[in-house]
Amino acid sequence: MIERFVTLKTSKVAPPKLLEEVLMVTRTTVPGAEVVKQLEASSALGEVLASGLKTLNTNPRCSDADLHDSMESTGRLVAHRLERYLNALATIASAAPLMGLFGTVVGMIEIFGSQSSNVATGGNPAQLAHGISVALYNTAFGLIIAIPSLIFWRYFRARVDEYLLTLELAAETLSRHLNNLRR
Repeated sequence: MIERFVTLKTSKVAPPKLLEEVLMVTRTTVPGAEVVKQLEASSALGEVLASGLKTLNTNPRCSDADLHDSMESTGRLVAHRLERYLNALATIASAAPLMGLFGTVVGMIEIFGSQSSNVATGGNPAQLAHGISVALYNTAFGLIIAIPSLIFWRYFRARVDEYLLTLELAAETLSRHLNNLRR
C-alpha cells in the first residue's frame, strides 16, 4: 500500500499543467530530441505525450493513425505500470477472511476433538471457552487484514482509472493539436 501511495502521486503520473506546457512548446514546431527526452522522463503523462512527439520527429509525414497508435501503445505500457500490485492487493483482500475462517474451523475441530468422550464427566467449560476465543481470533485477524486491503484496493483502482482517463484525454488533445500543426 505504501508503494502504491508513493508511485501514484499526481506529480509523478499526471502533473496538472504539463499538457498546457507541451501545447505551448509545440505551438509552432515539434521540439527536438533533448526536450522530448526531458518530457518523457518527467512523468507517466510526459511519457505518453513524448511518444507522439518522437513519432513526429522520426517521421514528420506519419499518418494520424500512426501518431495515435504510438501514443496508445505507450499508454498501455504506462497503464500496466500504474496497475502494478493491484491484483495482489485484491487477492489479499479476498483470501484473508477465508484464511481466518479456515483457522477458525480448524480450531473448532481441535477444541471439540480434545473434549472428553465420556459424556458423564463432560468437558472443561473453561478450556472450551478459551479454545473458542482462540479460534475466533483467527477470524478477527483475517478481517483485520482483509478490510484495509479491500478499502485501499478500491481507492487505488479508482485513482488509476482517473489517471488513465486523464492520460487518454491529454493524448487525444495533443494528437489533434499536432495534426493541426502539420496542416
